[in-house]
Amino acid sequence: MIDKTQTFSIKNDADAETKATLQLVYDALKEKGYNPVSQIVGYILSEDPTYITTHNNARNLIRRLDRDELLSSLVKNYLSL
Repeated sequence: MIDKTQTFSIKNDADAETKATLQLVYDALKEKGYNPVSQIVGYILSEDPTYITTHNNARNLIRRLDRDELLSSLVKNYLSL
């Protein structure tokens, strides 16, 4: 009998959840006619939730994400790390 150990990774799950949340926020901003990238950058820099629309609960969704972790993920993704 081979005993294989399962691995558990919170980081991969958290990254997938962050990406899904960011996509929902992006889509909500786009639907309302905003420039999603500019609005999300404004939110990240200022932590002012009014940069994010309340449409489709986007404002509440993005506030669940830690800004520092979000920024770190974006930089790592940009640099393909």
